[in-house]
Amino acid sequence: MTTAMGAALRRIQLGNALSAFGNGFTVPYLYVYVAKVRDLGASTAGVVLAMLAVAALVVLPLTGRAIDRRGPLPVAIAGTVSAAVGALGLGLSATEPLVIASAIALGAGIAVIQPALATMIVWSSTTLTRSRAFATQFFLNNLGLGVGGLVGGLLVDETHASSFVRLFAIEAVMFLVLGAAVATVRLPKGPKVEDPVPTEERAKGAWRAMFADRRMVWLCVLGFVLFFACYGQFESGLAAYATEVTRIAPASLGIALAANTAAIVVAQFVVLKLVEGRRRSRVMALVGMVWTVAWIAAGLSGLVHGAQMVATTLLISTYALFGIGESMLSPTVAPLVADLAPASLIGQYNSAFALVKQLALAVGPAVGALMVGHGMYGAYIGMLVICSLGITGLSWWLGRMLRPAQDNPHRAVAAVPAARVPAEVKADSEAGAVVCAT
Repeated sequence: MTTAMGAALRRIQLGNALSAFGNGFTVPYLYVYVAKVRDLGASTAGVVLAMLAVAALVVLPLTGRAIDRRGPLPVAIAGTVSAAVGALGLGLSATEPLVIASAIALGAGIAVIQPALATMIVWSSTTLTRSRAFATQFFLNNLGLGVGGLVGGLLVDETHASSFVRLFAIEAVMFLVLGAAVATVRLPKGPKVEDPVPTEERAKGAWRAMFADRRMVWLCVLGFVLFFACYGQFESGLAAYATEVTRIAPASLGIALAANTAAIVVAQFVVLKLVEGRRRSRVMALVGMVWTVAWIAAGLSGLVHGAQMVATTLLISTYALFGIGESMLSPTVAPLVADLAPASLIGQYNSAFALVKQLALAVGPAVGALMVGHGMYGAYIGMLVICSLGITGLSWWLGRMLRPAQDNPHRAVAAVPAARVPAEVKADSEAGAVVCAT
C-alpha cells in the first residue's frame, strides 16, 4: 500500500508541477495581452481578470459535492479539460466575447483542479506523510510558476500576437499533461482520515454538517485573514504602495517578487523539518508574527526618504518574509483541513477552504488598491499589521479547539504505545520522505 501511495503521489506532483510551469507562461502577461496585444482595452482586460475570479466563486460551491459523490479523479480531469480549452481560447480569441468566455472556462477549470488535487493528495497520503506531500506540492507549484515565467519572458514579443498564442498553447498542453498524469493514478479505496466511516446523513447535509464543525468554521475565518493579508495584496495594494510610496523601479519590484519565490524554493524543506512534529496552531501563530515584521518593514520602506537603497532592501525583505511564512503554511493548513474532514466530506471541506481563499483574493486586491489609491498609506499598513497580529491570535484560539491528533499528529502517534500503533502507520512514520518524494 505504501509503495502504491508513493507512486500515486509522484504522478500527481509531477503533473501539478508541469501545469504550474505552463501557467507561469501566461500569468504575468495576461493583462498586457488582452489590453494591448489584442487591442481590446484596459476595461476588457479588467473584466477578463475579474471573470477568472467570478468563475471560481461560481463553481467552487458545487465542486465539493461532485468530488465526494464521484471521486476526485474525474473531477480533476474535467477541470484540466476546461482549463486547457480556456487557455487555448484566450490565445486564439481576438474579440471581447470570446476572450471573456475563454477566461470563464480557464477560471472555472483552475478552481475545480485545486480542491480535486488536494483531495487526491489526501487519499494518497497518511496523517504522518500529509504535511510533506502538501509542502512538496507548494514547492513545485512555485518552482514551476517561476521557471515558466522566466521562459515565457524569453519567448514573448508584444509586437507579435503569435508569440502569445504560443504561450497559451503551451499552457493548454500542460493542463492536458496534468489530466493525463492524474488519469493514470490508482487511488486507494478510501482516504486515510480520523473519521473513516462515511454516513449518508452527513453527505446529504454537507454544508450544514461543515458549518456545524466550529473548528472548520474557525479555520476558514483564519484562512480568510491569511489570504487577505498576503496573497490578496501582492498584485494590488503592496505593488501600488511599492511604486507610489517606496518609489522603487518596476525592475526592483520584479526582483522583490523573485525574492518571494526564491525564499519559498530555498526554505521550504528546511522549514518543513523545523515545523514537522510541532503543533500546527503554533506554527500558524508564528506566521502571523513573521508577517507582522514584514508589514512593518514595508511601512518603514515608505518612510526612509533619501535612502532609496535602504527603502528598496526593506521592501524586498517584505516579499522574502512573506515567502518564509508561506513555506510554513504549506505543510500546516491544507493537512489540517484534511484531518478535520470526515471521510465522506473531504471534497466538501477542501472546496469550502478553496472558496474562502478565492473570496479573500477577490476582496483583498479591491481593498488594497482602494486604500493606496486614495492615499491612505498609514491606514493601509496599520490594517495589515493588525490582520497579521490577528492571525496569531486566531491561531492560538484554534489550537484550544483542536484535538491533540489534529494539532500535532506526530506527537499523538509517538504518545501511543508501540504495540498499539498499526504496522502501516509505523512504516509511514519511518519512510514519510520516501512516500512523498518527487
